Amino acid sequence: MRHPIRVAIALAAAMLGPAAHAAETAQPIVLKAAYLFDSKSGKLTNGGSVIVQGDKILSVGSAGAPAGAKTIDLGDATLLPGFIDAHTHITMEMHDDFFRDFHTDIYRFPTEQAFYGALYAKRTLEAGFTTIRNVGAGEFVDIGLRNAINAGLTPGPRILTAIHGIGSTGGHCDNGPFPPDRVVPAGILEGVCNGPEECRAAVRTQLKYGADAIKICASGGVLSEADPVDVPQLTPEELRAIVSEAHAWKRKVAAHAHGDLAARQAVEAGVDSIEHGSFMTEETLKLMKTKGTYLVPTRLAVYTVNQKAGGYPPAIAAKARAAWQAHETMFRTALRVGTPIAFGTDSGVSVHGINAKEFGLMTDIGMQPAAALISGTREGAKLLGIDAEVGTLEPGKFADIVAVKGNVLSDIKSTEKPVFVMKHGQVVVAP
Repeated sequence: MRHPIRVAIALAAAMLGPAAHAAETAQPIVLKAAYLFDSKSGKLTNGGSVIVQGDKILSVGSAGAPAGAKTIDLGDATLLPGFIDAHTHITMEMHDDFFRDFHTDIYRFPTEQAFYGALYAKRTLEAGFTTIRNVGAGEFVDIGLRNAINAGLTPGPRILTAIHGIGSTGGHCDNGPFPPDRVVPAGILEGVCNGPEECRAAVRTQLKYGADAIKICASGGVLSEADPVDVPQLTPEELRAIVSEAHAWKRKVAAHAHGDLAARQAVEAGVDSIEHGSFMTEETLKLMKTKGTYLVPTRLAVYTVNQKAGGYPPAIAAKARAAWQAHETMFRTALRVGTPIAFGTDSGVSVHGINAKEFGLMTDIGMQPAAALISGTREGAKLLGIDAEVGTLEPGKFADIVAVKGNVLSDIKSTEKPVFVMKHGQVVVAP
């Protein structure tokens, strides 16, 4: 009997061989536009041109078109790298009814929820986001969606996903205080852990089922009912266990943290990014700069929950308003200090497909347009550890390319309605 693993490898090779050859011999595509944004330098050049062959960028600049190339002239537009959102919840989406939203996903079958995830993924890709990091989902729907997109079964961005967020009992990564005889309490499989060894096991469990990254809840959250938003929810010992295990597997760690002490402890433990960071002080932001820890500000999320606060339970409404009031000061301080910033929206809290609104929300309070675009391209790729593949328009990188109307540095909000989207050389949106 032939060994099943060897058979699988042989079949994969047989399938990939022709596909790889087809990619090499695919018709070249020349993309032209009035401008090109260089996310390495932050500068805009006139007369942008990118040549694509197969799923890779062949050249950038004024090189002549290869024989037999197809030309797509986008006219008065700016060519940019595909956008990267480092904080999404692609399998869920909240609307205006807090109680309906928090219970709908619980009562859907995972297969049904997967269809919603596929819809949200399609909208996100069409909005110009060719790569996302998903930082929490239930029932392994995110893993199934990632795999289906990779297999070409459904359209969507490249997904790096964390499966379940990891946190303590009663914390923001735990379920709500449901009657335990009606809703089974979450455990290590779902990322709920207490003590360093349980937390280490929770990391290993997410990795076992295919996590590309690890997400933790270092502090309380806005949209969880039972916990204060700013208190630490993992001890320094638990944080070190999580980070050391994840890094041993070469996985990045994203730490949800609104509170300053929780964020500082997470930074000291070696996390790769702080998500939200609403109440962080200048001291913590300087520490992040020193250690190279990214801030993923998710301004769209704090904006959204503040807008909806009137429909939330009183305890959540108070947290939503407090986070919104503190967030602008924190963000302006981060800009002044020079804390590394990577783009993230927390989409799912807001509806999917409006991710680019984050660019305007950041520039409205002091971030330069070029820096905002870099946060959503080059810096996002660095944070995710994929900067050798995406994040800039360079030969040899994946052909993840977006175009928006006019001069993007003059109108950053043009990113909200891309006129052209390409992922891995495949045209997704065209004029």
